[in-house]
Amino acid sequence: MAESSSKGRLSGMIAGTIDRRTTLKLMGGVAAGAAASMFPAPFVRASKPIKIGYVSPATGPLAVFGEPDPFTIEQLNKFLSGGLKIGDASYPVEIVYKDSQSNSNRAAEVANELILNDEVDIVIAGSTPATTNPVADQCELNGMPCITNDTPWQPHFFGRGGKPDQGFEWTYHFFWGLEDIIGSYTNLWKSIATNKVLGALWPNDSDGNAWGDGKIGFPPVLEKEGFKLVDLGRYQTPSDDFSSYISEFKKEGVEIVTGVVPPPDFANFWSQAGQQGLKPKIVTVAKASEFPAAIEAFGERGEGLTVEVWWSPNHPFASGLTGQSSAELAKAYTAATGRPWTMPVGFKHSLFEVAIDALKRAGGPGNPEAIRDAIRDTDYASIVGPINFRKGPVPNIAKTPLVSGQWQRGSNGLDLVIVENSQAPMVPVGGELKPLA
Repeated sequence: MAESSSKGRLSGMIAGTIDRRTTLKLMGGVAAGAAASMFPAPFVRASKPIKIGYVSPATGPLAVFGEPDPFTIEQLNKFLSGGLKIGDASYPVEIVYKDSQSNSNRAAEVANELILNDEVDIVIAGSTPATTNPVADQCELNGMPCITNDTPWQPHFFGRGGKPDQGFEWTYHFFWGLEDIIGSYTNLWKSIATNKVLGALWPNDSDGNAWGDGKIGFPPVLEKEGFKLVDLGRYQTPSDDFSSYISEFKKEGVEIVTGVVPPPDFANFWSQAGQQGLKPKIVTVAKASEFPAAIEAFGERGEGLTVEVWWSPNHPFASGLTGQSSAELAKAYTAATGRPWTMPVGFKHSLFEVAIDALKRAGGPGNPEAIRDAIRDTDYASIVGPINFRKGPVPNIAKTPLVSGQWQRGSNGLDLVIVENSQAPMVPVGGELKPLA
């Protein structure tokens, strides 16, 4: 059984978009961690390892969210190679990685594997409701301490049937909320002259249904702020034909396009919009335009796109685990991978920060209730900002700051420049919004 579990972990680590060189580096990092467990340094007295289960989309349409995983795991393995000191003992740390394949059913399946087969002490997960919700649900059912992020808190909390007067027992989540993105987006859109006619691309999924909700989503705020909303209803994702949306947007004179769209869907929409002559002044689409790799694929049509920014090298926060500033972590990522920084880098790191802080305060592995209680009592300064689950806005949730940025031409290509910070003034603005060419 141990041999089977080991093979499952290894196959999970090398799945998907990780290339051969990166896979070998990642396997080397894991091997180093295993070696530390087998041949502990003299000061390591604890024999039971701490096992952290980690679920993320390494493959599938959301794989761009998982791009930093090999870097994050390798960095943590190196940092924890001598063990995690808790009290008078040092514990070897094992990270058990599972690919959700961008699929909710698969995410639930691998979460169960981590809980029942790998017998981890805590589960962490990130990257949209397709991963965080099913993972958290399985942990709640099985009494497993769980921390998630990178899903707006409403689709995560209410999407799982959460009740504000009750909350959950085992599962905790930190990220910004719809109120933050609505506030940032609407302030962004008012900063240049438009006719305030806005076309929506909201898919029929947890995010799209929450963002387009008539009570907690965009529609009531847009009406209050004087925007005309052109909403054809929820589209089925994946989609390769947006002709009906484009036709209606042109008919209604849409000058602002927004949505929360997986990268492949938006690539189809934006290409077809160019072919069919839709020329908005502002395009602000979450998910799809958050990542350098996706923007590069658009060529010149990537310049001027706007998006929310959850983390950047300019965020004034540092890791409570490694001491790295946001700028230092971003620089380390680029040095290790040769790729530009990307928003999930900070949030991947923060998952491990918050989990390790809770494990230390719980006194180590082996006591799920103590770990759960330690998570609940978290008051921690992370690389994405302060994390405190007792402050709400509802039980089990901590909020992180949000700003908005625009992809603007710099000396080395397109840079994501922060252009709006009304919801998080502690994050500095680096430029002004420019209308699309």
